Amino acid sequence: MIVRVWHGRTSLQKADEYASFLVSRAIPDYRATEGNLGAFVLQRREEHAAHFLTVSLWPSVEAIRRFAGDDYDLAKYYDEDEAYLLEFETTVKHYDLEGGDYVSDNALRKAIGL
Repeated sequence: MIVRVWHGRTSLQKADEYASFLVSRAIPDYRATEGNLGAFVLQRREEHAAHFLTVSLWPSVEAIRRFAGDDYDLAKYYDEDEAYLLEFETTVKHYDLEGGDYVSDNALRKAIGL
């Protein structure tokens, strides 16, 4: 399994609104893609900014391409991101998930205490 991780950063003032946007718009987009095995958002607030990670689970590079396009290492942005993000990172990170054949969205939430 492949884990795709995107990072974005907003001002603290826009963090709650951006979190809502990600949950209502981006996460359903991930989950609607054929082959997606789960997606969720992580948020961490620091003194001057809020960091967001979207984390999605995929069975193969081909499935990721259905979501992100042929150059699947490029970050995928939405028009609405312009109103929130402090910068636009060009790429995402992909990781091989070791230690399990399948992790359901609910099992992953339970494992990280959500």
